[in-house]
Amino acid sequence: MDWPVALLVATLNAGTPLLLAAIGILVHEKSGVVNLGIEGMMLVAAIIGFVAVLASGSYAFGLVAGALAGAALAALFALFALGLHANQYATGLALALFGAGLSAFLGMPYSGASLPARDDSGFAGIAELPLLGPALTALHPIVYLALLLAAGVYWFLFHSRGGLVLRAVGESPQSAHALGYSVRGVRFAALLFGGACAGLGGAFLSTIYTPLWAEGMTAGRGWIALAVVVFATWRPARVVLGAYLFGGVTMLQLHLQGLGVQVASQLMSMTPYLATIVVLALISRNPTWIRLNMPGSLGKPFSPNA
Repeated sequence: MDWPVALLVATLNAGTPLLLAAIGILVHEKSGVVNLGIEGMMLVAAIIGFVAVLASGSYAFGLVAGALAGAALAALFALFALGLHANQYATGLALALFGAGLSAFLGMPYSGASLPARDDSGFAGIAELPLLGPALTALHPIVYLALLLAAGVYWFLFHSRGGLVLRAVGESPQSAHALGYSVRGVRFAALLFGGACAGLGGAFLSTIYTPLWAEGMTAGRGWIALAVVVFATWRPARVVLGAYLFGGVTMLQLHLQGLGVQVASQLMSMTPYLATIVVLALISRNPTWIRLNMPGSLGKPFSPNA
């Protein structure tokens, strides 16, 4: 496989956990809810998915278990943020810290454990395709699922009645409530979807992308996913671009080192995060643009009796 094709494959694989988490964040932020606990949710899903594969031998079961773990933590967040009207930012930060600690505790017996071999024979015949055959063979089905999910979220948000209701709840929950829609119900469903997406991303990371468990293995991807959504100004197509931009920068550093480019490894490791900071700084220079695209009630609690 030529190095440009190898870089493309590596970019798509590296960007997939980030894309899954960012798509979930996009949906629940469109409903007006900010959940800063994505990093902790991905870590818990990563260890739950890893243990599920180790116990069952099924990678599909591990991915489903990770998604369910993410949804369960999202429900816990909803209990405090929606049910008890706790501050969304504080609740999210608490969830991030809780998830990091819980995953470290649960993962102690599994450091260094190896997962069973994965069967990729389902791609037989694709490898013979010219040019892109090897690249398509090297991609896990979850990579394609993430792209289909992004397309589905775009259609749902902008071409369906349900998406219109969700965006209405995010823009003006009082008006949506006056029309008879359950603001809490819509936001709860959006949070569950976002949690499942983050969980799937975390499980993909520990079972497919790097099939091992290590404490803190998400390496800030949950926080980067939150930044990607802002970078994308809450647009699904831009979320895809931002996720794979980060994945591409991450993989480029490794390919440059492989080609013999003499750059300090510490500098190369910080490049993806530096790129994220630079992009956010450039976007922040135009706050009007962010305000025009940001959901009107983002981060604001809603009470039907207020």
